[in-house]
Amino acid sequence: MGIIERIKEIEAEMARTQKNKATEYHLGQLKAKIAKLRTQLLEPPKGSSAGGDGFEVTKFGHGRVALIGFPSVGKSTLLTMLTGTHSEAASYEFTTLTCIPGIIHYNDTKIQLLDLPGIIEGASEGKGRGRQVIAVAKSSDLVLMVLDASKSEGHRQILTRELESVGLRLNKRPPQIYFKKKKTGGISFNSTLPLTHVDEKLCYQILHEYKIHNAEVLFREDATVDDLIDVIEGNRKYIKCVYVYNKIDVIGIDDVDKLARRPNSVVISCNLKLNLDRLLWKMWEEMGLVRVYTKPQGQQPDFSDPVVLSADRGGCTVEDFCNHIHRNLIKDVKYVLVWGTSARHYPQHCGLGHVLQDEDVVQIVKKKEKEEGGRGRFKSHSTAPARISDRQKKAPLKT
Repeated sequence: MGIIERIKEIEAEMARTQKNKATEYHLGQLKAKIAKLRTQLLEPPKGSSAGGDGFEVTKFGHGRVALIGFPSVGKSTLLTMLTGTHSEAASYEFTTLTCIPGIIHYNDTKIQLLDLPGIIEGASEGKGRGRQVIAVAKSSDLVLMVLDASKSEGHRQILTRELESVGLRLNKRPPQIYFKKKKTGGISFNSTLPLTHVDEKLCYQILHEYKIHNAEVLFREDATVDDLIDVIEGNRKYIKCVYVYNKIDVIGIDDVDKLARRPNSVVISCNLKLNLDRLLWKMWEEMGLVRVYTKPQGQQPDFSDPVVLSADRGGCTVEDFCNHIHRNLIKDVKYVLVWGTSARHYPQHCGLGHVLQDEDVVQIVKKKEKEEGGRGRFKSHSTAPARISDRQKKAPLKT
């Protein structure tokens, strides 16, 4: 029996099992088994040197956005509208067969937009090059899930389920669970608040399913069984997602209003070029890019070429800003002058831990090199020896 058949068998058993206090331990073990099998499914086959043929796309720009959706929902048309890069679009499905990159120039930054082939149900099991598509999505900073506004809501649920089954968690934050394996000492289970979904016995059973018998577990929030399994697996990717409903020109205004009020959703029409500026603003807000302008001493700030930072790519502190310019610069920094929304007054003297905000202006003041003893007649000491006994005696005069 293959891995996919075993996963389907366990899912059928979970569907048959009633959910109550008596069966929650059994269901927890089944969830752990499915997570283990899905991790094995993602691993490359033994004996192969490479991980398979994926889409080779070099990272470019200050951020990467992936377009994911079913075939013929308007992904290629959206890429052409936003970037100007031509991506073939036709009235039949699977027009795009490989990854096509484009660049969005927005707010003095460059954002890489990737048009991926449409994925279908069962993509996590490898159908329709689904694994390659999802692998590119894992390396992105933001996922744009393009949906057809005229189709049913089930498409969004199917895509979310396919992405979650390969370890992508959309619009979620990592659970506040501390987990560390140990060599000896057994399992230490603690929590800082009352737990309603997990107890000590269930935690022990899930850890034993992974053959972990010595570990330290600390719950800092009321997490579920799935959160605990995600922490134990350790290969989950938490990524932001914006749901883009295309083709709103074929549905009624009431349906458009209902879709637009959903969280993390934007309604657009590529055919009539409606609401594309709102989509760009939403992408910018979700990615959290921070533009920082440099100011040389005694000169005007340079507003033409900003240094772009983000919390997902390194951080937004002054230290990250210095490392972005040059890794050895941080040794010479004496203090930093900051103008902008992050400063309390202009200019503010800041240290390396100061968090920068969008459109701040930064001037770096370096440490001065110490000159030995000053210059000219202001020298603090002469070149003569400090002690008289160390002076060299002159040779006696010849008579």
